[in-house]
Amino acid sequence: MPATPPRPPARRSPRPPARPGARPAPPANVRRPRPRWALRAAMTLSVVVLASAGIGHSLVTSLDSDIARVDPFKDMKNRPRAGHGMNVLLVGTDGRDRITEEERRRYRLGGEPCHCTDTIMIVHISEDRERASVVSLPRDSYAETPEHVDATTGERHAGHPLKLNAAYAEGGPQLTVRTVENMTHVKIDHYLEVDFTSFMRTVDVLGGVQICTSEPLKDAYTGLDLAPGRHTMRGGEALQYVRSRHADASSDLGRMKRQQRFLAALVDRATSSGILLNPLKFRDVARAVLGSVRADRGFGTDELLDLGRAMRTFSPSSSEFTTVPIGQLGYVVKDIGSTLKWDPVASRRLFQALREDRPLAVAPKARPTTAPVEVPPQQIRVQVENGTRTAGLGRRVDAALAAAGFRTTGRPVTAADQAARRTVVVYDPRWDRSAKSLAAALPGSELRPVKGLGPTLKVIAGADFRTVRAVRVVKPGETDPAVVRGDEAGCS
Repeated sequence: MPATPPRPPARRSPRPPARPGARPAPPANVRRPRPRWALRAAMTLSVVVLASAGIGHSLVTSLDSDIARVDPFKDMKNRPRAGHGMNVLLVGTDGRDRITEEERRRYRLGGEPCHCTDTIMIVHISEDRERASVVSLPRDSYAETPEHVDATTGERHAGHPLKLNAAYAEGGPQLTVRTVENMTHVKIDHYLEVDFTSFMRTVDVLGGVQICTSEPLKDAYTGLDLAPGRHTMRGGEALQYVRSRHADASSDLGRMKRQQRFLAALVDRATSSGILLNPLKFRDVARAVLGSVRADRGFGTDELLDLGRAMRTFSPSSSEFTTVPIGQLGYVVKDIGSTLKWDPVASRRLFQALREDRPLAVAPKARPTTAPVEVPPQQIRVQVENGTRTAGLGRRVDAALAAAGFRTTGRPVTAADQAARRTVVVYDPRWDRSAKSLAAALPGSELRPVKGLGPTLKVIAGADFRTVRAVRVVKPGETDPAVVRGDEAGCS
């Protein structure tokens, strides 16, 4: 492969003087999932997590030469002031050029890549290298670009609105970094980009990652089909897990939470398995990751060694995960479509905490007892059908939905087929937002579109029915405050 061009002196965040008796600094991870992916995030996280453990400058130098280089900071001016700690923008692209035909079919990876970002995350590593904060930025976030040059045509464009993931297609890594900095006022120190291939290979070299789910997860688009319980996922299955956005009613927001859980599990696997202390195993994992990673020229050998040394005492409890607070779902923009608009007040507080190198959550917060939805239950009419032979199940589901505010008919009926194992929400595609709100109240339920059904939604209660969860409408100014530590997101 061609020689790596000389890179400028590495930019390093100042390190505070060592405290007496302080333990070796542990950073957090740099990984990545796209984006749709948090996958790549997960991946890149491996780059940092696996970026060494003091196994020798010569080995890491050879790995450094495998990294493809980009210059996302070229000619950038008027950037945010540098804060404390280090901020890495992890970007997962949907590149699939090196995926085999058999893998495309098995893991539903057909179609043409969109040349956009599937997953976008800011990974903040504290100045003392004892904490990592991972903030997911939804791909459909409403964004406004600064003035820029189109990556394809070379034409200069004034700033304009778009979905955040489209910035990559229009202006590559540079426009992506500039757009994120403009939106967050957080200075990005390093850029890491991963694709499907490196993610799958990394998970396989690690021997798989364990994921837990309390509810069945099924997505016909990606082929994901998980029963409740623990699952050890290899690369292909892990890719399905982090890509799925139709496994429940929460769409892309639910996918980001699963991506965060996967990142936590990946860090746990990498730090608890002895891989960071095994030079040969580390080399295999690092090569799998770095083979299709792109990074800025300032992220090199010294940075890898610095992070690796701190990584030795890192654990899932050292990390925290959250999604930028959303103020408005379904914010429609002409010629762009439906976007997600950030909560201006809550997101400002979140990014201020990153700039000031503060934990995002001072103490673990109670998990929300309600599910956020777009359409209030009072506007949703529901007919309940008992899809089992369990007497009284239809009445129980009808009453529970009515208590949660849904406009049930009060007259549940018996379904033609009484062998339903899973609860199903049947809906007319024209009322898809209402269907998602109803499905959010029925954990683990399946969404099934039927054209011509009309405004009354149907719930076929299956043998898996346990409870109806309360829902709340997300309004501008509201946010889901959940910040989850890595050890809270894992199987334990």
